[in-house]
Amino acid sequence: MSRLNTTFFTGLVTLVPVAATLYFLYWLAITTESLLGRLVRMVLPEQYYLPGTGVAVSLLLVFAVGVLMKSWLVRTVFGWWENLLYRIPLIKSVYGSIRDLLSFISQSPDTGMQQVVTVSMDSGLRVIGFVTRDSLADLSEQVEKRDDIVVYIPLGYMIGGHTVLVARSRIQPLNLSKEDAMRFVLTGGLAKPGNNSMDG
Repeated sequence: MSRLNTTFFTGLVTLVPVAATLYFLYWLAITTESLLGRLVRMVLPEQYYLPGTGVAVSLLLVFAVGVLMKSWLVRTVFGWWENLLYRIPLIKSVYGSIRDLLSFISQSPDTGMQQVVTVSMDSGLRVIGFVTRDSLADLSEQVEKRDDIVVYIPLGYMIGGHTVLVARSRIQPLNLSKEDAMRFVLTGGLAKPGNNSMDG
């Protein structure tokens, strides 16, 4: 009976993430097609509209925004609008959390954000964190004199996190990718770093 339960739950754990991911992609495509497809029909004649045009337009729109954000003027205008959002109590928490997470994930591999480390605590415990800044030269002189770096320590299931200044001697690099380390932390250690498959 125990072996049957184990086999059943192995199948469950294997299928549920796949089903949830496929459903999310389906929902995203349907929602995007519904919203942008309606706008496309207002511009194009009905005979030129094809299913999936709304999704294609959304992808082009995202790419176009990325190109526009390279412009100083667009970044300045967006910065003003973003500062306004950060002044609204509830919205600033939701918007800030989502933006910080996406910015963290989208960092290029040659930035300090990619370095995964463990931080040794006074109690003897070690926590997993991500180096976000390797230099504090632009902060106060007192901070710069100490050989500190900035480490972000996320909490389980992305319920906040801590940004700490840590002595360089207290950190030890981990041979983990940023994605594996984040998955490991957010699931409370349940995910196996470097292995997305289930063991039988």
